[in-house]
Amino acid sequence: MSAATTTAVPGPDGAASRLGWALADSWTMTRRELAHWARQPVAVVVNLVFPVMLLLMFTYLVGGGRGVPGDPTEYLVPGMLALTMAFGLEATMLAVTQDLGKGVIDRFRSMPMVPGAVLVGRSAADMLQSVVSLAVMTGVGYAVGWRWHNGAAAALGAVGLLLLLRFAMLWVGIQLAMVAGRPEMVTAVQILVWPVGFLSNVFATPASMPGWLGAVVEWNPMSATATAVRELFGNPGGATGSWAAENAELLALLWPVAIIAVFFPLAVRKFARLSR
Repeated sequence: MSAATTTAVPGPDGAASRLGWALADSWTMTRRELAHWARQPVAVVVNLVFPVMLLLMFTYLVGGGRGVPGDPTEYLVPGMLALTMAFGLEATMLAVTQDLGKGVIDRFRSMPMVPGAVLVGRSAADMLQSVVSLAVMTGVGYAVGWRWHNGAAAALGAVGLLLLLRFAMLWVGIQLAMVAGRPEMVTAVQILVWPVGFLSNVFATPASMPGWLGAVVEWNPMSATATAVRELFGNPGGATGSWAAENAELLALLWPVAIIAVFFPLAVRKFARLSR
């Protein structure tokens, strides 16, 4: 049992003052996470390059999006953007488990700071990295021939849905990392992420799959985001006429909100109990 306890946060009374204190602590934790980028440039580059390699491989070698009317690249790239938002959580999970193993979390909890600032800082840094990753993937997609056709407002809406999916998956990762507790367990959790990613319509339309499998794929949260993003970008979506396909934008909102509603309080509760 750790002897660390959470010290009450000092500072002036009042909701505005407490909010300012919380924001200051969260920004301090965010800067700490961002400082890791400068000390670990190889890891940052790998996280950016890996999805690009997948996109190029499926574009030129494997042949993702085949059978879809029009340019298959316009089907594949939005799906890869959604896949990128679900993958890459191992960096967050590894950072959390390393902090747990080294006792960093306990030291933070013993300081006069807002307890949730550690999680907020970790999630804020992850979201900033996700924005960079989206920008890189969008640039590469444009280079290989992908285009959006519905204007800037729809494109921004698509980016918003992608980041919402990332935010939801982020809290899944944080919760699993705190449950795993050790960096070596992250690999085991990663293995479970891949089937979820590939059991989607990222690379192929549900219509090209056996009926039961296509139905499962259409209800995958990642499929909902990929389909909604394709619609917003004006790219071919391989529509099947099912309820899930026809209401993809609604599901792309509901799925992440439901995931956040479950895993955010679980992560916060788990964090609060770590040193008890």
